[in-house]
Amino acid sequence: MAQNLIVGIIVALAAVYAVWRWMPAGWRRSAATKLAAGSHRAGLVDAQRADALAASLAKTSGCGSCDSCGSCGTAKTGPAATDAPPSAAR
Repeated sequence: MAQNLIVGIIVALAAVYAVWRWMPAGWRRSAATKLAAGSHRAGLVDAQRADALAASLAKTSGCGSCDSCGSCGTAKTGPAATDAPPSAAR
């Protein structure tokens, strides 16, 4: 019985993590703010720690969301960006 309960908790936490990870960035930021505000209202954390919690929850964990790193869609600058091969000039 206890094993089934533990496995159920692990599966539920994994499902919550997967939903959080693949949630759109706007929804994730909104949910993080609400979760941090709720923990502050409940007295679990102070205001400064609630702000830090909201900031850390709103971050993504790598490529795929395009809301934090800024590497997608950036224009190249410098000499390498202006030097085009001769075949590209046609």
